[in-house]
Amino acid sequence: MRVRHLTFAALTVTAALSLTACNNDLDTAQGTPTATATASTGTPASNGPGQAGTAGKTAKCRTTDLTITAADRTITGDTDNTVAVELKNHSAKDCTLTGYAGVDLKTASNPLSARHSGEPSTTTVLAPGKSTYFSITYPPNNTGGSGLRITGLIVTPPDETHPVTLPWPGAASLPATDGNPVKIGPIASAGQGQ
Repeated sequence: MRVRHLTFAALTVTAALSLTACNNDLDTAQGTPTATATASTGTPASNGPGQAGTAGKTAKCRTTDLTITAADRTITGDTDNTVAVELKNHSAKDCTLTGYAGVDLKTASNPLSARHSGEPSTTTVLAPGKSTYFSITYPPNNTGGSGLRITGLIVTPPDETHPVTLPWPGAASLPATDGNPVKIGPIASAGQGQ
């Protein structure tokens, strides 16, 4: 009888430890992903469970907190050309970015405002020295004509009113069309190389 009780007790302890190990594996698998995008990997940031509270206590990124740059990231064979815009937090504190930046292409006549791509946006928490990216896509000018010449890029971070003017790193012109062919993705919609 004593052997039977010891065996049952041992089985109970083993089962409890197994369940605890499974729960720890589950917690790890469902753990909160990193909220910051890094410049070295170019991985866009995304919010996971439990990050909304942190983001809610973190101030929004101001234009003065950010170093904003743009680079041509067009891939040969793609239908559209791509410019990736990097927003790097150079302040000493975390800050958040949510939604879409304001983007205008400077032309010889009037600025051309980019349209939102319609992709869902998330809140990105940027630690000091970290970056996030979004993309600007536009069709190549294969018409043979001069098209609409682009002379610069104006970027305004989300929820900000102070823009930054940059040199335009992409193709020199857009095809002359009746509509607006320029689209932007939300913050964290592009990686460093895209």
